[in-house]
Amino acid sequence: MNFNELILPLLIILTGIILGFLFELIIFRKIREKCLETDWEGFKVVIQSLKGLSAICFTIAAIFIALNYLKIDSATLSYINKVLTIILILLITWFVARLTSGFVNLYTQRAEGVLPSTSFFGNITKVLIFAVGVMVVISLLGISITPLLTAFGIGGIALALALEDTLSNMFAGLNVITSREMEIGDYIMLSTGEEGYVQDITWRNTTIQSLTQNTIIIPNSKIASTIITNYHQDQKEMLIKVNIGVAYDSDLEKVEKVTVDVAREVTKRLSGADDSMDPYIRYNEFDDFSINFTVFLSVKEFVEQYRLKHEFIKSLHERYDQEGIVIPFPIRTVHMKNEKDN
Repeated sequence: MNFNELILPLLIILTGIILGFLFELIIFRKIREKCLETDWEGFKVVIQSLKGLSAICFTIAAIFIALNYLKIDSATLSYINKVLTIILILLITWFVARLTSGFVNLYTQRAEGVLPSTSFFGNITKVLIFAVGVMVVISLLGISITPLLTAFGIGGIALALALEDTLSNMFAGLNVITSREMEIGDYIMLSTGEEGYVQDITWRNTTIQSLTQNTIIIPNSKIASTIITNYHQDQKEMLIKVNIGVAYDSDLEKVEKVTVDVAREVTKRLSGADDSMDPYIRYNEFDDFSINFTVFLSVKEFVEQYRLKHEFIKSLHERYDQEGIVIPFPIRTVHMKNEKDN
């Protein structure tokens, strides 16, 4: 085969590549923009699944056409066709896996109360579809699947032992999801000290975003075995406490009235505060230098407590100054005894 005989097939393949990229950049982009304007989320899933496939499909089609202009023996042609068919099957498998996974994720997002909105089920769906695609390719190659399944069954025990940590994390993640101990968006705190909003539960890890915007990645097996405080489960509203002490010569009735008035004012002013519960105080201790009490306020969710405490302490300090209520410094009275030398 001389070079002149290769010119036309190469031009066909090059044309297919160019057409594929032009279709992806121009036509497919226009289709994507039109679909994104619709209200049905399924269009977005389909478009996202097709992304990147146009150029590859055009190239494979061009190669199939170019083969008709190549003078090659039937055995080589059959081999090339089989390779291209395998690639095409894998592409279809990739598309179906992305499409099905996208719809599964869409369903978990919409089926509120049925399944938590995580990527766990979508990832499992992808793995199962790819497994089917690989079996189809193996069958196309003329390899019997039955002995392979038998071999996989025998080797499954060894594989399970080798992947003990991975399988442990996967089943722990499934247990966390099905038990509904936490969901995406919940604010949780672990007994080990990590806390933040749950971002996702994958087949291996649970990701949490802390208040400092850092991402915390925790293996699912650790999540399943630790103590979790979920501040969003059942209800988001929570009671918070602010500990304060006043001087012993204070008028405690006045202190209570002024403190509750300030707490009510701040609670009504802040959007994150829960004004459905009336603030109150409880005296609880005669300390060395003060009479201590606790102010109880309510917030709409866990993170709002920091803003409420901040504003309440500022306002209370200013009001105490106006009312002459003293918050004493820690003091100690020391009695000195002079002894004369005999």
